[in-house]
Amino acid sequence: MPAASLSSLETLGDQFALNAPTERKRMLVIVNPYATTVSDRLRNLVVYALQGRYDVTAIDTEARDHATALTREAAGEGYDVVVAFGGDGTVNEAANGLRGSSTPLTCLPGGSTNVYARMLGIPNDIVDATEQLLRIADDWRPSEVHMAVVNERRFLFSSGLGLDASVVARVDAHPHLKARFGPYYFAYCGFGEFLGKYVARPPRLETITDGGAPVPGVTVLVQKGEPYTYFRRIPIHAAHGAELTDTTLAGVVLRSTRPTVMPGVMYRLFSAKAKLERHRQVDGFSGSRDVVVRSVDGRPVPLHVDGDYIGDVTEARYAVDERPLLVVS
Repeated sequence: MPAASLSSLETLGDQFALNAPTERKRMLVIVNPYATTVSDRLRNLVVYALQGRYDVTAIDTEARDHATALTREAAGEGYDVVVAFGGDGTVNEAANGLRGSSTPLTCLPGGSTNVYARMLGIPNDIVDATEQLLRIADDWRPSEVHMAVVNERRFLFSSGLGLDASVVARVDAHPHLKARFGPYYFAYCGFGEFLGKYVARPPRLETITDGGAPVPGVTVLVQKGEPYTYFRRIPIHAAHGAELTDTTLAGVVLRSTRPTVMPGVMYRLFSAKAKLERHRQVDGFSGSRDVVVRSVDGRPVPLHVDGDYIGDVTEARYAVDERPLLVVS
């Protein structure tokens, strides 16, 4: 991070502390020290700045699901807010610990993509995002959203089976390359997975929404919000009609990954106007409460949630978590 940005963080806390109220909200900052853009110095400067408006405690995560355990403890101890400082995986874990509680979640961008932070309207620049959190202390308006769930695993904004999840699995296997090359490494892995597995012998899937007729396909994307993800600053649009505040799901079923099909699919994913659902090889759904995706031939298919590969499955059952999550941004 440029020295000028770090200097800005150093002065933020002092500026906001001048008119700070006597009683400050208790804030727990959960830091993933291995996130793409997080460093010890940045962590310390962010915490110092936030102390201009909040009573801050900061804890580093030490293992998978540690953030979930920490947020459950924070909710039980009556913290006013929890900040997930890391990537979307850290935010997902933190949300899982806070769902159904009266302690709201917010986040700071520390990963390579930071999809959920952007969905909440939080800037992708750490200085701007920190300043926004300082400002909302005087205009505190928590709102209620809902998470989705697949095979008992909850997620915040997106999940996929097939090609998309295969790419995530390949990227997650090389975290150092993911950190160094970011979205370009995703693109490289995407071409590799497509040419290696999805041209000659793609999986055979069927998707059933709300008990309807099965829809055949080779890849399924399920969303709880929009957009599906980002490529640097460019939003990637898949399904439409998904809202964080809703209790329904939206998604798309890709029927084919033939080389003649994929250029049109990729164009629509990056386009702000040309909807993917209108492609001749894509079926879309929205307003769904129950979505089941099965492997027709019994071959296990990669599954991801919020950009984290969670394993291969032969069936994925989607629904919306009834217990709400409070967020503030």
